[in-house]
Amino acid sequence: MIAAFPMYDWPQVEHSTDALWSAIRDRLRAQGIAAPDRLTRGEGIWDIWERTDLLLAQTCGMPYRTKLHGRVRLVGTPDYGLPGALPGYYYSELIVRVDEDGDLADFLPRVLAFSGQDSQSGWAAPQNLVASMGLPPFTHTLHTGAHRESALAVASGRADIAAIDAVTWRLITTHVPELAARLRVLQHTDPTPGLPFITALAHDAGPLARAAAEAIAELSHADRAALGLAGFVAIPAAAYLAVPTPPAPSQDAPAA
Repeated sequence: MIAAFPMYDWPQVEHSTDALWSAIRDRLRAQGIAAPDRLTRGEGIWDIWERTDLLLAQTCGMPYRTKLHGRVRLVGTPDYGLPGALPGYYYSELIVRVDEDGDLADFLPRVLAFSGQDSQSGWAAPQNLVASMGLPPFTHTLHTGAHRESALAVASGRADIAAIDAVTWRLITTHVPELAARLRVLQHTDPTPGLPFITALAHDAGPLARAAAEAIAELSHADRAALGLAGFVAIPAAAYLAVPTPPAPSQDAPAA
């Protein structure tokens, strides 16, 4: 049996992430529910999400709606208290180099760095935004594997724009300020349901949701601040499934 919170598990906040898991674990054990001592780290995220002995993990909205729905149980969604978003919802910050002028339309012909083609915040959010505005999609792309790497790609000139999960952008501005100083936020995407907690089908989601909500509410102020947590909410699966899924990236090279 495993538990893992891989999505925002930066080394700088590992202590607080462990504190959150310890609080959830102890509440589960108090109800007679077996729970692992420690979080699993170092495994691939899909290996974690698809394990039949998964007790609790955090995933992303796009993997949930495209592959995991019906194969896992939705537990609930941490609320990161983002301004301009409903509890439990989030958005992406569209970032460009600080010395680059222009608005979103000016960057459409240029290179979009994206964390992964199954990323709601890195891929789906910017493509859905431009589609909603009647603009053409991004077609010149650079796959980086992680939001922080996308930010670095823009700052270094290997790409021109990236969509960074707003919670990750908050981590960047806090823990990598020298990188944030080389970038500016152009605008943010439309809010969508945030990164949910899931469990394997064999488990009852109810006790897990209660334990997570209580644990977040009772975390120390320092740990809540480090993780940016404001609460824990229930968002129906239908809200996740309603988010459009854009075509996969073409990985075309930019025009000369």
